Parts: sequence; C-alpha cells; structure tokens
Amino acid sequence: MLVKNGEYEGLVEGYGTDGEGIIKINGTTVFVPFCVTGERVLIKALKVKGNIAYGKLLKVLTPSYARVKPVCPVFGKCGGCDLQHMDYDAQLKFKKDGVLNSLNKIGGIYAAVNETVPCEKQFGYRNKLVLPVGENGELGFYARHSHRIVETQSCAIQAEWAEKVFAAVKNFAATAERGVIRHIVVRELQGRHIFALVVKKAINAAPLISSLGEYFKDFTFLLNINDGDTNVIFDDKWRILRGDGFFEAEQNGIKYKAGAMTFLQVNDVMREKLYSAVLNEAEESSAAIDLYSGGGMLTAMLAKKCGRAYGIEIVEEASRCADELKTANGLDKKMFNICGAVEDNVGKVFSETEGMRRIIVCDPPRKGMERSVVKAIAASGADKVILVSCNPATLARDLGILLGTLVEEGGELKKCAEPESRYVLKSVTPFDMFPQSKWCETLAVLTRK
Repeated sequence: MLVKNGEYEGLVEGYGTDGEGIIKINGTTVFVPFCVTGERVLIKALKVKGNIAYGKLLKVLTPSYARVKPVCPVFGKCGGCDLQHMDYDAQLKFKKDGVLNSLNKIGGIYAAVNETVPCEKQFGYRNKLVLPVGENGELGFYARHSHRIVETQSCAIQAEWAEKVFAAVKNFAATAERGVIRHIVVRELQGRHIFALVVKKAINAAPLISSLGEYFKDFTFLLNINDGDTNVIFDDKWRILRGDGFFEAEQNGIKYKAGAMTFLQVNDVMREKLYSAVLNEAEESSAAIDLYSGGGMLTAMLAKKCGRAYGIEIVEEASRCADELKTANGLDKKMFNICGAVEDNVGKVFSETEGMRRIIVCDPPRKGMERSVVKAIAASGADKVILVSCNPATLARDLGILLGTLVEEGGELKKCAEPESRYVLKSVTPFDMFPQSKWCETLAVLTRK
C-alpha cells in the first residue's frame, strides 16, 4: 500500500488518457505526468485512494529513447502542452493508441485504427492566441486546472508573430490602469490579423494599436468590454477601433468572413487535411446532412460538391453566419440552414430527404451527441455516416450505439456480444490537429451494409 508523500521507484507501462504515465507499484496503479513508456522513474505519491494513486515525477532513472528535451521553458508549469517531453513519433503513436483503447474499452469495438495523420509543423502551428493578463500586468497562460497565470514571453506552439504581441501588450499593460485589461485575443487569417482587447471598462487603446502597427500592417482592432464576474472571455459590448472588425477569406472554394468570435480550427494545415478527407467521402448528386454545423463552412463545401446540404446548429449567431455564407457563395438553392437543437430538428430533415442518396456528417461538441440523435442516425438508413470528434471517449460511445456494440438497458449502455446494425465501420483515422498536446481530431466513416 502506498502512502501519501512516499517516494517510490517503478516502470512506466503505458499511458492514461491525459498522457500521464501508468506505473504499477505494490498493487497500486499510479498516474504520473511527463513520463514515457519503458522508463524507470522515481516518483512521489501526492494522492492515494484505495488502489489508485496520483504522483509527481522526481527523477528519470532510465530514460526512454523517445524522451526529448522540451522546447518551452515553462513546459510542465503552463497548462497548454502535455507531450513536449516525447518525440513526435511517440506522440503520434500515443494518439492512435488512445483512440484504439477508447474504441475497445468504451465502445466494445475491435477495429483497426489508421496511423495518425501527422502535422508538418509540430511547433508554431496555431493561428489563434488567447493571452490572459493578470491584475498586475503579468502575461502568460493558465496553469493546469487553475486560473493562475504562468508568466512567459513566448509560446512554442504559437506562430512567430505571437512574440510581437507579447512584447506590445506587456509594454501597454505596464502603463494601463491596474486590473482593467483581462485578455488579448488574436486570430491570423491568411496573413492578416484580428485583435480583440478585452477590458473591464473602456480605455484608450491607441498606444497599443500604434505599437502593433510597427509589426503588423494589415490588421483590424476591436475593444470588448466585459465587466462580468465570469470565465467567459467575451461579452456582447464591442467597439471597432481600427479596420472593419473582420476579414474575408476563402477555403476549398468557399468565401467567408471571420471576426473575433468566428470559430475556425487553430491549425490551418490540418484543418485543410481534415475537411478534404470529409469531402473525399462525399458523393455528387446526394443530400448531405451536417449536424452541429457551426458557422456553415463544411455545410457550404458539402453543398457545393453534393448539390444539396442541410446544416443544423443551435447557436443563433453561428446560424446567421451560415446564412450569410450561403448567400455570398450563391448557394441559396443548395444549402439549407436550420437554427435549433439537433435533437429537435434531425427527424424533420431525415423525413424531408427520405428516398434521396444521403450522407450524414456529425461534428459534435466534446460531450458527443445526444443519445436520441445517435439512435435517429442509426435508424435513418443513410448511405454513409461520417463522425468528426475531438474526444475519443464520446466518439467510442456514439460509434458503439451506431454499430450495435452498445445497447441501452434500463437507461444505461452495456456491451453487446452479438451486435446488430445497419452499418459497418469503414475507417477510423486520427488527425494531429494539436501537436504537443494530448488532443487530436478523429474521423470515423461508416457505410450502410
């Protein structure tokens, strides 16, 4: 039995879902961050509960060939990255194995998982910077599971331009009223930049805009006033101080507008790969049904290729953006946006498309799909179902219901030894959208039997 604050040696046998090492010591399974499989390590037990414990890495006694020196000086303190201590091949394997284990253990699905699609840029890939500013002007990122700012002057996974933002905001915050600045949020869009300074009350941001102008030529600047006691970054009070507040761009032949609140994947290269993979599965002269469709980017791409596409999205602002996207791209007769909960509208769309060749695309939030939606998809008879997920656990659950390996009994899901389903699993492919972190996007494709 392990005791709290005790020091122990052990062998790292595998990984937990957060990338922490799994070590078995005296019948206790210990989860310790920043370890690599195969290493012998010295750890300190921080919390012990029965046969489960959580520890801190004190020393690597026998390092793995896959261990590398982290690039970032605050790695392990900042909550942004999880895997900088692993080489990139080990990171890709960790993500593939994480998807495979979730399918097995949660979904009861025993199928091959393709190799993780790598990102050519393991660092400097992010097109979006969200930088909290402390009461005393300190600048950095939050520590894991807290709102304590870990100060830094750069970030290895941000694009190079981020260092210029750090410097400009640091100087501006030093002269601004204490505690007024909350965040600076920056989005790069094809070489142009959207800045949003979040403050508790209106301030003179001209010095910051002037400073940024020394480094950035084509940019727009907005002031967001958020005086609420909340963790939500933006409030609804906006002022445009430079430019139009948005930029126009184009992807896969679709023109769109993006502002400070527009959702776009943070990795341009991997977003292109993921969307292209989805479109490769779509067929012409079919009806595409895009569930949890957001601002309509993928819906528009599907409408252009398939000839007809429906998007269902509950967020009003996102649905309005989808309508603007539809008109701007001449898709009024091909793209149909519905604002509302997916579970309340999916049946109507399925009925309307009955008899057509159909492809269903689902990109739900991290919690996955509502069970009623998964059941409706399973019963729809659609020719193909594509799931895009940032959470292997909820992906495995939803796939299990679709494939019949999970069945509901008394309100609970249980594994089924003899599954029955209209669908077969064609492929499962992780995409490394977020190098150096534990997260990935996974694309799963099902076809009708």
